[in-house]
Amino acid sequence: MTNSSGEKFVVPIGPQHPALKEPGQFQFTVDGEIVTGASIRLGFVHRGIEKACESRNYTQDLYLLERVCGICSHVHATAFALGVEKLAGVEAPPRAEAIRVLGGELERIHSHLLWLGVAAHEGGFDTLFMYTWRDREVVMDLLESISGSRVHYSLNVIGGVKYDITDKMADEIRRGMDFLEERTHYYMKVVTTDDTFVGRTRGVGIMTKEHAERLGAVGPTARASGVERDIRFNAPYSAYKEFPINMIMDTTGDLEARFIVRIKELFECYRLIREILDNLPESDLTVKVKRRIPAGEVISRVEAPRGELLYYIQSDGSDMPARVKARTPSLCNWATISDVAIGHKLADMPMLLVGIDPCFSCNDRLVQVNRPNQTDLNWSWDDLRRYGIEYYR
Repeated sequence: MTNSSGEKFVVPIGPQHPALKEPGQFQFTVDGEIVTGASIRLGFVHRGIEKACESRNYTQDLYLLERVCGICSHVHATAFALGVEKLAGVEAPPRAEAIRVLGGELERIHSHLLWLGVAAHEGGFDTLFMYTWRDREVVMDLLESISGSRVHYSLNVIGGVKYDITDKMADEIRRGMDFLEERTHYYMKVVTTDDTFVGRTRGVGIMTKEHAERLGAVGPTARASGVERDIRFNAPYSAYKEFPINMIMDTTGDLEARFIVRIKELFECYRLIREILDNLPESDLTVKVKRRIPAGEVISRVEAPRGELLYYIQSDGSDMPARVKARTPSLCNWATISDVAIGHKLADMPMLLVGIDPCFSCNDRLVQVNRPNQTDLNWSWDDLRRYGIEYYR
């Protein structure tokens, strides 16, 4: 829609907005109620964690990187620990690797239940929001009983894990999985049969397999469009070689499919956790690792609840890394929002946004500066350094 002077109507949302739980800025160009263009701007909660890692030793960095995201803190620490162990030429004991996977799957349950509640809230279904967040307390209590913390569990150390799983604790976890599995059957029924919920998700935000691959989507967002992409399956790490997963897929590619994939992943988490508890290997929990890590560089890939998480770690032979870079799954999935939004109603935007389970803080590192008379981004690296900008590709 344009006014009498030929200007387009742009609806800004954020960076401070009641619908946003974290600060981000979205601009939607509209023709009436139909979105004809969309842009996303991040950079409002950048904390410099990657740079801070360079002035701390590897053990300190393990705790710092857990703070990248409060929902998936364990998987960040796992990715970093696996990378450092590869540089050091050591492997964690089998029992430690199994406990790492156990913690990762418990965290995936926590993340998916939290997301389902937030998504229900965005769709105006606050009853489902309260149900899922009430049930989420079960898995948070289990994580607290293992580690003593409900958010930053600090299970990992370089060379293994801190905490063991006792028989009593294993029984508690099994009871928790039994309860959550029953509740998850109810959630699946709601998201696939409730008229109000289905009206907000079925046929909305359809993304084909080819489209998802072209945009570089990862995690449940990609698997809901038929993309076979799960690091636990494609490149198994830790104990996923001994405890393989069943990749959850869908081919519909709409918002409803993204809900179904995540809820089915919960059932797979319950199965895998029970299998690990029944076959937990006997071994030590840690191996010794020297404080000074041999010089070199490594890429460590793991599957976070939102998708592939990649860490690049560079060592100069000291007890502190020379460079740490994290590429989080949300960074890959943002493009799907600005692209798929075109042609949908403005009222669909909150649900499309929540469909990728976005995290602003964990990928917020891009700064864009426009010079006078410069409308493009064809800057040289010398230009970027001159203006004091580091542009992470």
